[in-house]
Amino acid sequence: MAGLGDMLVGVEPLEGGFALEITEDWLQGRTAYGGLTSAIALAVAKGVSDDLPPLRSGQLSMVGPLAGRIEARAKVLRQGRNATWVSAELTGEAGVGFTAAFVFMRPIESVLSIDHYPLPDGVIPLGDAKPVPMDHAPAFLRNHFEARFAMPKTALGEADLAWWVRPRERRGLDPEVECLLCGDVLPVAVWPLLGFKVPISSMQWHVNMLDAKPSADGWWMIRSTSLHAAHGGASEHIMQWNADGVPAVAGMQSVAVFG
Repeated sequence: MAGLGDMLVGVEPLEGGFALEITEDWLQGRTAYGGLTSAIALAVAKGVSDDLPPLRSGQLSMVGPLAGRIEARAKVLRQGRNATWVSAELTGEAGVGFTAAFVFMRPIESVLSIDHYPLPDGVIPLGDAKPVPMDHAPAFLRNHFEARFAMPKTALGEADLAWWVRPRERRGLDPEVECLLCGDVLPVAVWPLLGFKVPISSMQWHVNMLDAKPSADGWWMIRSTSLHAAHGGASEHIMQWNADGVPAVAGMQSVAVFG
């Protein structure tokens, strides 16, 4: 079972991108885990230039199932003085399965300095955190990640999950790519309220990078919360910090809830 770093080393070069194989150990149901496809899209986007500034924002759309051989391509949409816009697309046998739009922007001096994303109260220290049971976890989670509960159940309200997460294999991973790879690991926050039996599918994920150079020792603290769910959909906020409590990513996800 190959980690993402090894998968990216062994890609088949294509014009505008590359091809690779998504094996069964990376699946979530019948499709690839969304964090994997997001990370692959970012990897191909970063390949359009050797001197892109840091990732600032990304809009990620899970259009359809992807598994087996896929092709990933990217192109520059606009290159300005400070920022570069890049689109990426992943296709499989059935056509387009994933699209993304990324903004890369160099840090600019500013009088603003606002940070209201501290670690939540009650976070369990990594050394004391208990492992998340993997007996019934999807293939991608069992095979490629370690996860520990980051907050006691009594500290969490409804539709509120928090885990410590790290990939089992980090070799060769760009820090920004690793951020996206890990950022979608948690079940959607409303799923426990439905007994884990109702089909759920992520549709869109928007990420804003809060750290121009995200770094971790392998562990990320990720919290997913939902404040609204109705009419077959849920809106979720996903926050991600490194092991030192530095905020790395603020995100929002749209989820289809089939039940």
